[in-house]
Amino acid sequence: MLPLCVQMERNLVRIGNISIGAGAPLAFILGPCVIEDYKTTFEIARYLKDLAGNLRIPLIFKASYDKANRTSIDSFRGPGIGDGLEILSAIRNELGVAVLSDVHQVSEIEPAAQVLDVIQIPAFLCRQTDFVLAVAKTGKPINIKKGQFLAPWDVGEVVKKAMSTGNRNILLTERGITFGYNNLVVDFRGIKIMQDTGWPVIFDATHSVQLPGGDGKSSGGQREFAPLLAKAAVAAGADGIFMEVHKNPDTARCDGPNSLRLDSLHDLLLQLIEIRKIVSSDTFSQPQKSIQNGNFR
Repeated sequence: MLPLCVQMERNLVRIGNISIGAGAPLAFILGPCVIEDYKTTFEIARYLKDLAGNLRIPLIFKASYDKANRTSIDSFRGPGIGDGLEILSAIRNELGVAVLSDVHQVSEIEPAAQVLDVIQIPAFLCRQTDFVLAVAKTGKPINIKKGQFLAPWDVGEVVKKAMSTGNRNILLTERGITFGYNNLVVDFRGIKIMQDTGWPVIFDATHSVQLPGGDGKSSGGQREFAPLLAKAAVAAGADGIFMEVHKNPDTARCDGPNSLRLDSLHDLLLQLIEIRKIVSSDTFSQPQKSIQNGNFR
């Protein structure tokens, strides 16, 4: 049985000069799946910074220094923690944008915390108690990605683990749930259910259209549906949108099939901003019709 939704006090998470949740503007976590090289990653970050500045939206830049959960042992994983954190540090300092990346081992947490503004707990590791505690103990803002194997209400126990360390800067990210083989599906009720833990919920529009292992030795994806799901998530009240983007997704070395083209973002972000205005507007008029005894009036 689905748990009853209980209205909880909504917490505000602050990441530098960015606020997320509790009525703050819609936030965006954008960037390539993996750091391919310095030049490509920096160019994407600069494009996103300029776009965010023009649209006046909060931006957190995302890129992984190591994708430890690739389908095949032959898949490209990234430059590794040393070179990867150096590139993210340069982007952070030279462009003045907040940066996010995921950690996969306890040994990575301390050096990552020295560079990252947000430390991300990957979906496959969200139930690993000692790992969640170690990340939360850094005191840095953390982004917990809900595992594809978890129901939305199960995230409450993960939140309790993180909060037990005293950390009060917690983001939760919905990225779909396993639906048969090589497919994911999104239940938008989950956004409200996860928000009822008291913490902001980010919707991952591009991983939600991923087809894990769908191309045999790599994951497939249906990027054409990512904008549709992003719009639905904002309409459902999500506090932020996470999307992986690339200059040319067809040549991306990781998650290309579910990544969006950089040059498609401008119009999509404008649409998401407009939907958010409608959802959050106090003057939004509700339908005047009501139903009584089965009749409209």
